[in-house]
Amino acid sequence: MTNALLVYPRQPPTYWGSDFALDIVGVKSAFPPLGLLTIAAMFPPGYDLRVVDMNVASLEDSDLEWADIVFTSTMIVQRVSLEKVIERCNRAGVPVVAGGPHPTTFHDEIDGVSHFVLDEAEEIFPEFLSDLADGTAKSMYREPRKPDVTRTPVPRFDLIDMNSYYSMGVQFSRGCPFDCEFCDIIKLYGQVPRTKSPDQVVKEFDTLYELGWRGPVFLVDDNFIGNKRDAMNLLPEIAAWQKERGHPFTLSTEASVNLSRMDELMDIMVEAGFDTVFLGIETPNPKALLKTKKPQNVSKRDDNYLFNAIRTIQGKGMQVQGGFILGLDGDDEGVFDAQIDFIREAGIPVAPIYLLTALRGTDMYERFKREDRLIDVPIGTSATTLNFKTEMDQGILIEGYMRVTATLYDPALENYLERCLTLLENLKFVPHLYKPKSRNAVFADIMGMRSRLSARQIPAFTNFIAKVSTDHPRMLPMAVRLAAMGYHFEKITRQQNTMRAFMQFLTAELERRQADNGRRGKEEALRRAQDRYESIPGEFRYDGDEIEYALASFRSKLSGRPDRHVPA
Repeated sequence: MTNALLVYPRQPPTYWGSDFALDIVGVKSAFPPLGLLTIAAMFPPGYDLRVVDMNVASLEDSDLEWADIVFTSTMIVQRVSLEKVIERCNRAGVPVVAGGPHPTTFHDEIDGVSHFVLDEAEEIFPEFLSDLADGTAKSMYREPRKPDVTRTPVPRFDLIDMNSYYSMGVQFSRGCPFDCEFCDIIKLYGQVPRTKSPDQVVKEFDTLYELGWRGPVFLVDDNFIGNKRDAMNLLPEIAAWQKERGHPFTLSTEASVNLSRMDELMDIMVEAGFDTVFLGIETPNPKALLKTKKPQNVSKRDDNYLFNAIRTIQGKGMQVQGGFILGLDGDDEGVFDAQIDFIREAGIPVAPIYLLTALRGTDMYERFKREDRLIDVPIGTSATTLNFKTEMDQGILIEGYMRVTATLYDPALENYLERCLTLLENLKFVPHLYKPKSRNAVFADIMGMRSRLSARQIPAFTNFIAKVSTDHPRMLPMAVRLAAMGYHFEKITRQQNTMRAFMQFLTAELERRQADNGRRGKEEALRRAQDRYESIPGEFRYDGDEIEYALASFRSKLSGRPDRHVPA
């Protein structure tokens, strides 16, 4: 029997991760590692499997002592944690197999891996295991074509503690018909969406149900409606399954904005139990959308197309969450207020905003390469790291980004909770999407949420709850969940501001010392820097946040001697 340890490295705190809201509901991570659980289902007899998701449990030395081989799957944001996992495996003498989106694109930058299994693994993984068993495994395996996902097995959900997660994940399709310049989805999964059969998806629902899951299920497709015909074939099956069992799952997914033009499909989505859809809105700036090959978010016949699309979806009964980007070609300084105004007026509480990153392999990356605009810096951790030369002045862009996030997720939560009210005023109430809770349970949720808030946030929260109680009483449970997300988003924003302020403090200290030719006391400067470093809350720290390197570099520059802790 071969002991195979499947390790999912830690993700840093992000807007999307909901890290600071999870503790409120008593869970440790938003989603399980669906890719690894799918890989786990592909092992033949003869393997003893164990999963360690480092977002819910530590990777212990005893795990590595048990393991004969370690399998990992990662996204770009897990890069630093993966490096540490590989280093520990190398020290323990355990071979590492790496796969997932991050190694598929960046395998040439990853050291210490015994075998790479890249791309989508359904058809190549059995060959790798066969070679591994007879001692002829190669260092790299690549999938020669896009696999047939109708052959993908049901993930091994039984290998995880479901109580550690807020939502389960199910995949229906891979790929997207659109060709957005900045997106790597079609490079990884193709432009022709491939879908599982309705029977497959229902079987995964059955598995989750039989294992005792009740609650949110996220259909993780990058564009659920990429193949509209197959989505329409699936949805009635899900709707019937849910109705027979009293709607045990609340569903959410990602889609493109043209969902708003698919009236029948939206109706059956709501019937099937979808209450939330995430849209890649990116920007209300049509010029930037067209320049980055996203014409599906623009309409020549409707100047308010994006706004009206959101209202249409909300009017069906689904909350719209939106992804936004700053730093696109075509943006000018007016984009900051435009983003703020659009998100407020549309009533999009959950609106993660990111600075643009040029991802390797995308059309945008290749264009920037031709234009000599790429900057060689690590990506995937710092929220304000730019890896390309922007059209807008970088300083103005970063400061504008910080202002947008600080406004939308203000310390008092006033702007955020006002958007929640706008959403509730425009969201159609669908009874089967909102299971009733007792007054005592709702009160307990409200008081539990209130206990987490700062004194500055309590007035806005109190007014919000009072308003919802009067105008939308059946949506009170949802209102509390939205408030929890606002709590998370405000803390993520404050974390980013804290980290950036520390970096700026170190730079200013060095500039002041240089200005007076080093007459300022070195020890006093070091003490101030150390005090500032120690004032950063521990919950704001994560692997790869660069703060320790920055402090070591500061010490090195003050002393005039190189520091072994500062990377070359």
